[in-house]
Amino acid sequence: MNHPIRQRNRRRRGITLIEMLVVLTIIALFAALVAPRLLSKSDTARVTAARAQIQSFMTALGAYKLDTGTYPTTEMGLEALRHRPQNVPQWQGPYLPQDIPADPWGRPYIYRYPGEQGDEPEIISLGADGQPGGEGINADIVSWKAQ
Repeated sequence: MNHPIRQRNRRRRGITLIEMLVVLTIIALFAALVAPRLLSKSDTARVTAARAQIQSFMTALGAYKLDTGTYPTTEMGLEALRHRPQNVPQWQGPYLPQDIPADPWGRPYIYRYPGEQGDEPEIISLGADGQPGGEGINADIVSWKAQ
């Protein structure tokens, strides 16, 4: 009497190789369809984060100019928003609550004043490729263009 029950339990114990392959195929198909969409959202989020950081820098630079009468020079850089530069007695900072972050791709922002685009300082992130120019996520993110 125990013999038929044991045989039934043996059949239920393990997963067959075919079942395992079917599950792995389903997971691979799901990953192939979903992963590119998630990665493109990640790239979009990085561009948005760079724009927000640049806007935050521009706001802090405005406060710096109100106190000192001018923007920090290229040589002073964005660090002048955190640490008092020499020979700037009117400095009332720090103008940012934290140290200057790298861009979302881990590279430093480029800061120029005077800039090439006009009377405002220029802040640039070179985008995903780290090279000037580019399109899509590789495009430069700049302070002087409406985003």
